[in-house]
Amino acid sequence: MAKIPKLELDLAGVKDTLKAQFVGLNPNDPPSWPALPRYLLCVAVAVVVIVALWFAWLSASDDELTAERATEVKLRDDFTKKLGQAASLDALRKQREQVQQYVTQIEKQLPSKAEMDALLSDINQAGLGRSLQFELFRPGQVSVKEYYAELPIAVRVTGRYHDMGAFAADIANLSRIVTLNNLTLTPSKEGTLTMDTTAKTFRYLDSEEVALQRKAAAPGKGDKK
Repeated sequence: MAKIPKLELDLAGVKDTLKAQFVGLNPNDPPSWPALPRYLLCVAVAVVVIVALWFAWLSASDDELTAERATEVKLRDDFTKKLGQAASLDALRKQREQVQQYVTQIEKQLPSKAEMDALLSDINQAGLGRSLQFELFRPGQVSVKEYYAELPIAVRVTGRYHDMGAFAADIANLSRIVTLNNLTLTPSKEGTLTMDTTAKTFRYLDSEEVALQRKAAAPGKGDKK
């Protein structure tokens, strides 16, 4: 039977051989290095690249995580805000109904275009009913606003002090809104007074007038900002 030859390793020789491959290496010319240091260099470069890419990926992931956390906080705040709005929705609806009722009530105190003549007559009758003498009753130029029109009326009446006070109270108690502005009192003959004032009354605009106002206020198609 044939004997298997024994393999004897010369560890010292192998060590010297490997060590010799790292002697006299030219750092400027790695391709000329022996196989072992060349392979080790490739492995080291690969490890460095992998580690650098790993840290870069972790950094990008950390930034993304931070952004997502900020988004989560914002969404929580929005949810809390909208939840509060939903909880108070019934109260807001009631307030809206109250405001609409108030607006309707105010509109009823504003005459329409067709009712203006009747209102002017009511103002005149209020003065005559208090025995006041009208020396001037002259409606001025109508000033049109966005949703209503304002009509100033120059008024000059002569009469007793208490009758003028009652006249002012009657104007305030009219079903329509009328205000007395720039009121002055000057003594007149026989113990009477002369009152000069500007009475202002208001009326709401009809739908056609509102449309014209909006059209006039809108910038022209050819206008450039």
